[in-house]
Amino acid sequence: MTPNQVTATRIAAAFAAVALFTFFGDAPAADLAAVLLTVAAIALDGVDGYIARTRGLATPLGAQLDILGDRVVENLFFTFFAVAGLVSLWLPILFFVRGTLIDLLRGMASRVGRNGFGERSMLETWWGRALVASRASRAAYAILKCVCFCYLGLLLPVARWHTDWLDTNVRHSLLLVGQILAAAAAVFCVVRAVPVAWEGRRYLGAVERKLPARGATAIGAIR
Repeated sequence: MTPNQVTATRIAAAFAAVALFTFFGDAPAADLAAVLLTVAAIALDGVDGYIARTRGLATPLGAQLDILGDRVVENLFFTFFAVAGLVSLWLPILFFVRGTLIDLLRGMASRVGRNGFGERSMLETWWGRALVASRASRAAYAILKCVCFCYLGLLLPVARWHTDWLDTNVRHSLLLVGQILAAAAAVFCVVRAVPVAWEGRRYLGAVERKLPARGATAIGAIR
């Protein structure tokens, strides 16, 4: 498979997992399948990059599709769990705003030749690369999201049950754990965005200086 096909597969796995959680959330077999698909959707995030590096298939389009896959998976799961009432609606809003801002800054940096990892990365400080680009940070963030999504998905039947044998305090405790996991993912998300926002601010002015004005372009074309 090509890296882009892997990215498409992980997006499809995320949609399939949410569909199983939505329509078959009370069936143990469907829950298990949904959890496995959720794990696959998160784990495949590292597979597409590995294939691109080892096979020499890395392209600017592939890098953008990989980021798009991250955004789709994150926003899909958190929006679904917000609609289900397991997390606050502000959580998917936070992820959406954060992703939009970071992608804007990365796009500006890419226009002046700063993209990807290594020497061409837009991140120049050691702490920025440690928080965003290091394997430890990326793996920890992926594991945290995977645990959060799987736990909230398995929690859906508990949230729907209205039985006497399930103590109210137990139900609230289970829901609280899910909210703590979601909050931890949100904090990690914001922390990893700080270096990109801090170092990316310089590229806004750089792009404005590099791009010609509309009038200048028109005059140049006439000449």
